[in-house]
Amino acid sequence: MKKMKYLLIVLLLILASSCQITETITINSDGSGDIEIVQQREENSYMQLAGEEYSKENVFQDTTYVFKEYIEKYRENFIKYLPEEQKLFQKYADVKVHVKRSSYEKEFRNIFSLHFNKVSEIPDLFKTEDYASDIQHNYALTAENHYFRIEYDFDGTIFKRSVSIINKDELEKAKEQSENFEKKYGSSKLVQSYLLKYHFPKKIKSISNSKAIINSDEKSLTLEFKLSDCLRNPEMTNLKVVLE
Repeated sequence: MKKMKYLLIVLLLILASSCQITETITINSDGSGDIEIVQQREENSYMQLAGEEYSKENVFQDTTYVFKEYIEKYRENFIKYLPEEQKLFQKYADVKVHVKRSSYEKEFRNIFSLHFNKVSEIPDLFKTEDYASDIQHNYALTAENHYFRIEYDFDGTIFKRSVSIINKDELEKAKEQSENFEKKYGSSKLVQSYLLKYHFPKKIKSISNSKAIINSDEKSLTLEFKLSDCLRNPEMTNLKVVLE
């Protein structure tokens, strides 16, 4: 199990160091809105890391599903979970997932999207595929092995993106492996970005992160992080936006 966790961390670092993630949230005047997270492999960066294995890839998958389809299809497994676990799964019911992995087209992309009635309804979308797999195979909640959790809130004036550490031991392991990875590949020119693009119904008064850029409409912002930095310190992506 320890070896498996080590391999997962290394794989995560490789993917993060050759990946672009864009998280877009649009909030309407009534508090409803849409969120979309796009994870896309940056091919030039990944080619540097994969070396000879890059040309040997033989993968094709193009799948679209809504999470509740897993609840319905594997209902016999779903009802075996505890009530609080079933409630957690239901938070993901309307999340739409599009997975495209093509070694022929050299296109590797995951898209998670959701229309929400309240910002607080937004689940941690990075756990979507793990939970879908849990229901399909009747596993324990594997996504709970993640070492951080992302939550959102909006009261009409103040928007919050809150990241909390839920497993300090796993965080320390991720930090250690990340440092080793940086020593080995730090000199490589790798594209690894995490971009936040948020659109609000009113003008922005203040933002907790001074690196955020307020766009010309004064109602939207853009904020970019280095993805490997986010893995070492997920809480750096915490954000508070105050509207007029």
